Amino acid sequence: MKKHFALPIVLTALLVATPSFAAETTGAGSTFVSPVMAKWIDAYKAKTGNTVSYQAVGSSIGIGLIKKAAVDFGATDMPLDPRELDKLGMIQFPIVIGGVVPVVNIDGIKPGQMHFTGEVLAGIYLGRIKTWNDPAIRDINPELKLPSTPITVVHRIDGSGTTFNWSNYLSKVSPQWKSSVGEGTSVEWPGGLGGRGNDGVASLVSLVPGAIGYLEYAYALQRLDKISFGVVQNSAGHFVVPDAASFQAAASSADWTADRDFHLVLTNAPGEDAYPITATTFVVMPKQPKSPERSAAAIDFVRWSLESGKTQAETLNYVPLPQALVLQIEMYWQQSLGPAIMTASAGSKR
Repeated sequence: MKKHFALPIVLTALLVATPSFAAETTGAGSTFVSPVMAKWIDAYKAKTGNTVSYQAVGSSIGIGLIKKAAVDFGATDMPLDPRELDKLGMIQFPIVIGGVVPVVNIDGIKPGQMHFTGEVLAGIYLGRIKTWNDPAIRDINPELKLPSTPITVVHRIDGSGTTFNWSNYLSKVSPQWKSSVGEGTSVEWPGGLGGRGNDGVASLVSLVPGAIGYLEYAYALQRLDKISFGVVQNSAGHFVVPDAASFQAAASSADWTADRDFHLVLTNAPGEDAYPITATTFVVMPKQPKSPERSAAAIDFVRWSLESGKTQAETLNYVPLPQALVLQIEMYWQQSLGPAIMTASAGSKR
């Protein structure tokens, strides 16, 4: 097993491999992370023989399930407040970084051609901008031939971390959105069609000419035969193409040591090349679980994903966490979880 000699001796000792054991664990939550989670689960089982089951049911349901101890870990794209974590007796840490992108179904518009500002996106979702040839859209897309097609807004109907990051971004760039709708995993949408999960939104946008929705970037790339993603103006005034490089540019501004329990949101980050709707998936787990063995298996899977799953993340245009942050997370585990969990997690097959 890989060791980090920069860590304190006590943590290094806990991470030394002990006799292997067959392990299984269950998780639920974020659909945002589902594409890379599936890749990690397959690769981890091939390497260790250990089984991980993950339900992509949305961040809100995932958090509900971990609160009920119905799963061993929850995954959310909206970090929980440290005060809530204290009350729940839980820990929270990031696992991967990606992006939320606007997607459209407009005949003749190719991926990366359509430009959006935050104000225009808010205007569309507030119902103030109703057709694709509205002057507000034409002004920032002078080279595109935009139709008079009515805009059909598509949003999530389930409690969603993707919705949280989308609405959080709109709240930062549009005072009207902030005052009338606000942010959250679920909001009172002014109108539009609702889909369940990233897949549900992607399917609706694909089926409805003139539709607009928001997706995790990997889902958008899977549907380029039917829909196109747009570029969004960032806080520096630049229209930025979503990709791993622009997500990384946003992530580079983050100081993960400044906030308890890694409570940090990356939307509208500073930086010339930063993509403005960059998001993080967090894992939430109890400090004192019903089954220390299953929690140990979950920690081992996450550790493997952080240390050995970078290729799978990069292939899908997610941003793996930097090594310094991985070490910080491992120290956080040591400080927050009992030695029984940490010792057991070091004994799984590798």
